[in-house]
Amino acid sequence: MIPQFKIPCVILCGGKSSRMGEDKSLLPFFDKSSLTQYQYDRLKPYFTKIFLSSKTNKFNFEAKLILEENEIYSPIVAIDSIIKKLYNYGKFFLITVDTPLVKIESINQLILESIDSDICVAQTEKIHNLCGVFSTNIKPIVAEMLKKDIHKVGYLLDQVKSKKIIFKDEEEFLNLNNKEEYLKALKIIS
Repeated sequence: MIPQFKIPCVILCGGKSSRMGEDKSLLPFFDKSSLTQYQYDRLKPYFTKIFLSSKTNKFNFEAKLILEENEIYSPIVAIDSIIKKLYNYGKFFLITVDTPLVKIESINQLILESIDSDICVAQTEKIHNLCGVFSTNIKPIVAEMLKKDIHKVGYLLDQVKSKKIIFKDEEEFLNLNNKEEYLKALKIIS
C-alpha cells in the first residue's frame, strides 16, 4: 500500500548550481524533461500537497510554487519563505531537487521519527540538512538568523530540538552537484 503523508512536501529548486555549471533543476533526468519534473512526479503520489521552492517560475509544468522572498541564495531564505507560506500545516517535508534517489521508505521513516522534534533530518556519513521534516514553529529562530545574516542550516539545527536519523545507504542520498554525480545517478536509476 502506498503511504499518503499528511504533511506537504517542498522540493528546493532555487540554488545557484555553480558546481554543475548550469541550472541542475532544469537538466533532463531519466524519462523526464527535467530533474525537477522527475522529483515532482516521483513524490506526488505520496503527498497530498507538493510545492516547488525557487527564486523564479522557470518550470515547464504546472506546480504550486513558493517563491523565495530574498535575492540571497541561501537555504535559510528558502526555509523562511516556506514557513510563511505553510505555517498552518505545522510541519513540512523538505528535499532538494538534486537528491532523486532518496527512497520513499526513508522519507516515511523521517516523518514517523519527527514527532517530538523541530527538525528531523537524514544522516549517513554526513548530515543531510535539507532532507527531512521541519516544524513551522522554528519561524522566530529562522527570522533571527536572517536578521543576523546567518545562513548555515547546521547552525539552525543547533538552535532547535533536532533529531538525526541514521541511514546506511550513502548512495541513496547522493547529491548531484557536478556532471560526474549527475551521470552516476542516471546510471543507478536506469
